[in-house]
Amino acid sequence: MSETLAFLMRHGEPVLFTVVLIDQFGVPFPAVPWLLAVGALSRTGQASLGTMAALAIAASIVSHAFWYEAGRRGMGGVLKLVCRLSLEPDACVSRTKRLFARQGAATLIIAYFLPGFGLVAQPLAGMLGMSRPRFLTLSLIGAILWTGAFLGVGYALSHQIERVGAAATQLGGSLLTVLVAAFAAYLAWKLFQRQRALRSLRVARIHGDELKQRLEANDPVVVVDLRHALDFAADPRTIPGAIHIPFEELEHRLHEIPLDREIVLYCS
Repeated sequence: MSETLAFLMRHGEPVLFTVVLIDQFGVPFPAVPWLLAVGALSRTGQASLGTMAALAIAASIVSHAFWYEAGRRGMGGVLKLVCRLSLEPDACVSRTKRLFARQGAATLIIAYFLPGFGLVAQPLAGMLGMSRPRFLTLSLIGAILWTGAFLGVGYALSHQIERVGAAATQLGGSLLTVLVAAFAAYLAWKLFQRQRALRSLRVARIHGDELKQRLEANDPVVVVDLRHALDFAADPRTIPGAIHIPFEELEHRLHEIPLDREIVLYCS
């Protein structure tokens, strides 16, 4: 933290803007420590709280507007890109869709405080056709609350933050080495889990052309469309004859699926 404070004192505004822009764009480079540091510096008069808050809010809006426009113009392909950026894309996408279904537009505000959700919520809002004025208003409210919360915590706990920074300096590079190693191990484990899951899925996968041939040949195959209701609303096209059962409802609607035929499942 002491290095963060010193770096902010030297470079200030452009650093905070860039860090928040990267964080809100979806890159795993957390902006919260920087916001806390700015809050601590502002209490001692070494940073302008209003200016820093405005920059952080602007950076958030820029990042979120990019993903909103990408979702609005790119439709489902954007979520594929999101899946490449996220460590747990499948779970994150499904959780965000459920949150959107329950909370509606308020999800854009809530997502600021839930790691990983914002990266999906913004393009999803564009895919669902939310108007730009409404999106920007909700995104602005969320940015103000998120930025204000962590700047406020940093301001209120400035003395404690300084003590933590001093302790970190005394520990030297050993603490940083441990933290970097732990983060690298976490990344490696997540990537291993994902690759293992993908390998298991490939074993049971059927290609679209093969399925098309089998359906045209009247093979006894039943196709189940597991897409979330939000996905289905954004793109209602489906395989002819497919049964649409959202994944969340599958357990309670199993009786609708003929069990005497081969079953093919597909989702977004």
